[in-house]
Amino acid sequence: MSGLPTVRAVMLMVAAVLAVTAVAGGVVVIMDGDLLSGVQEPVRGRSRATPQQSDAPRLDQLVPTTEPVKDFGAGGPGVTSTPARVLAIAPGTVPKETRLKLAKLKHVQKVTVVDAGAVKISGTGLNLLAVDPSGFRSWTPQPVADQPAVWSALARGELVAEAGALRKFGMVLGAMYQVDGGPRLRVAASAPLGLTGVDGLVSADVGRTLGFAPGVAVLLHGKEGRIGEAGVRKLLGKGAQVVVLDAAARAPKQQQPSQEQPQQVSVGRPSSYLELYKAAATRCPGLSWTVLAAIGQVESGHGRNNGPSSAGALGPMQFMPATWKHYGVDGDGDGKKDIWSPYDAVPGAANYLCANKAGQGGERLRKAIWFYNHSWDYVNKVMSIADAYAKTYA
Repeated sequence: MSGLPTVRAVMLMVAAVLAVTAVAGGVVVIMDGDLLSGVQEPVRGRSRATPQQSDAPRLDQLVPTTEPVKDFGAGGPGVTSTPARVLAIAPGTVPKETRLKLAKLKHVQKVTVVDAGAVKISGTGLNLLAVDPSGFRSWTPQPVADQPAVWSALARGELVAEAGALRKFGMVLGAMYQVDGGPRLRVAASAPLGLTGVDGLVSADVGRTLGFAPGVAVLLHGKEGRIGEAGVRKLLGKGAQVVVLDAAARAPKQQQPSQEQPQQVSVGRPSSYLELYKAAATRCPGLSWTVLAAIGQVESGHGRNNGPSSAGALGPMQFMPATWKHYGVDGDGDGKKDIWSPYDAVPGAANYLCANKAGQGGERLRKAIWFYNHSWDYVNKVMSIADAYAKTYA
């Protein structure tokens, strides 16, 4: 749509001081047959659970299993979607009197004003809105409004990416991305937001932390195809950019494109062990996901045998409880650090390796793996399997 570049330009202008840097390395996996067929489990330096003897599975088809995340808002009253028909970006904070005038425009039924900012991921500019999860819920398409996990993620201070942006920029669901000069954000969900030029949502609190421009993004709802663009532009003044979001409804019927099915809302957790290892590795810059995958293969066959071992190690990454107490993480945002959950255990392993400087590579990486299991044979086995994963999934 022709309005998209101009919206990006203005959002960059009102928040030019912002920059978010993250690693967004998507990998397309095309493979035939099993990975590492017939690889034997190594002899461990300390007693561990012995995985069942079988061929190593395909990581892109192996689904981690645990209890479902308890979602914010589940079981509550339904939300009626009243999606935005027009999106506008003002050159500065929209005053209260202007908001009242916008609400009185012909065919306008609802108005909201939220914060916005221009951010970067791997040098690529993104546009984000900073919203209140409860108040903004009705401004999204009905499938998104109906998905409690989307709003749970925002309430926890996580990022909800536009579905198209997630694919375009190769972002990994569940991965952590470092904000330049700010916090690390977890991509907890992706959803079709229906907001042209907007690549994702964060909470208002996160937006303030990042220094987003306050009150510059205006959304208007009314009867489809009826809100006038000129009136909005006049009230917001020179420099405002206005994007019509319901252009299809304004076109003559013979020119209207066929209705596309809404995109799927993806929430909470990586859908396979492959994506889980990739997401967890982002917690330790410099650490390859293949090392985590190799440890997961050695320790439990990717969750096929979680112990407890004779030494008392537990879960898919075979943590000793005392070690887990210090290095375990809540990887899926369900409020628990569960040693048995792969969604917590795999990022917990990344956290432990990173604390031992695994991200520096070379001998530092080997030493970090040695700390995981005090055996150089174990280290060599993990590195060999990691190398095989890297070649198979290249």
